[in-house]
Amino acid sequence: MILIVDDKRENIIPLKKILELHQLDSDSAESGEEALKMILKRNYCLIIMDVQMPGMDGFEVVEILSGSNRTKDIPVIFLSAINKEKKYIFKGYQTGAVDYITKPVDPDLLILKVKAFLKLHQQQQELKDVRDLLSKEIEIRKQAQENLEEKVFERTRELVTKNEELEFRNHELQQFAWVVSHDLKEPIRKIEIFVKLIRDRYLVSGDAKATETIERTLASSARMTKLIEDLLDYSRLSSPATPEKTDLNEIIGEVLADLEYLIDQKQGEIIITTDLPIIEGIPSQLRQIMQNLIGNSLKFSKEEIPPIVTITAERIAEKDFSAPVSENGDFYRITVSDNGIGFDETYVDKIFTIFQRLHHRDAYEGTGIGLAIAKKIIEKHNGLITAKSKEGEGAEFIIIFPK
Repeated sequence: MILIVDDKRENIIPLKKILELHQLDSDSAESGEEALKMILKRNYCLIIMDVQMPGMDGFEVVEILSGSNRTKDIPVIFLSAINKEKKYIFKGYQTGAVDYITKPVDPDLLILKVKAFLKLHQQQQELKDVRDLLSKEIEIRKQAQENLEEKVFERTRELVTKNEELEFRNHELQQFAWVVSHDLKEPIRKIEIFVKLIRDRYLVSGDAKATETIERTLASSARMTKLIEDLLDYSRLSSPATPEKTDLNEIIGEVLADLEYLIDQKQGEIIITTDLPIIEGIPSQLRQIMQNLIGNSLKFSKEEIPPIVTITAERIAEKDFSAPVSENGDFYRITVSDNGIGFDETYVDKIFTIFQRLHHRDAYEGTGIGLAIAKKIIEKHNGLITAKSKEGEGAEFIIIFPK
């Protein structure tokens, strides 16, 4: 549950609508005092806080929350339309907020940040659960193996020290997550190492519930790592880059080299029916498009049927998916089709939306960001992308690039 704190109802309503569109539940409070009362009665995973409010302002509320063991770890995002100077932004971080956003707010950026901080909060809770499990396990070991008491004590002390360091780093990463999201990979890696140490060295055999908790925590850590990498890729798309003449034949060659193991594993076949064009673009980003599209074709293949991916290119007269072929056209239409499981074409817009998936993550791995990244890159290159498909009959992705 997310708490929105703002003294103006007209600001609260659009924020709640944005969160509802992404299936995120929220409460609201119209003053700092009301917010504190609500926080005492209910646990919140994230707080979106206005800065300037009559009575108790946002800074005062966050300082109070930071001073309580129960509420100090709740991530707070400041929103402000007035206090945009650096001194206010610095003060926001100093009071304990994880981010400071000035209005007007980009809804897509806000949702990305909200979901990232919610995921971090969930990861922290899982880490606390694992630490509790570790403490109980240590007590059992100390009773059953007195001869190892000293060694257990030393290892426990080291682990507690490292956990405290990790908590400190996580706290700082929450404050700067969006601008330095690549730094999040390191604490997640350590979480995985510590949890594996717990599983391999301290877990009592036969404790099915503890084993399940450990495995679920490891799976969550792996998903978080992938999510951070994809979010970092997504955020980089806003950075300026100089386009250059790029040969798509070379791009496809590099992608196929990277996917060689997966292609061999699936006994797949990649067919390029025509010579691909040279276009004006950013090579690393064009490579990412092809990596996502070809990788998806291999991933969403039918069981026991080798995937066949066909890539074609043709020059067209207009920037339109159904435009006729033209030798002197100003655009290229590139098609990537496969013989995989396909999807219901009703959801064609959904697949290009960030964090949206058509299949459960247990059936097909992924974060739901790949096609959103591809769409954003293509739009940045002044292009278009769409898809055609039927369930069980494969999928066809159509891209248009300017010459």
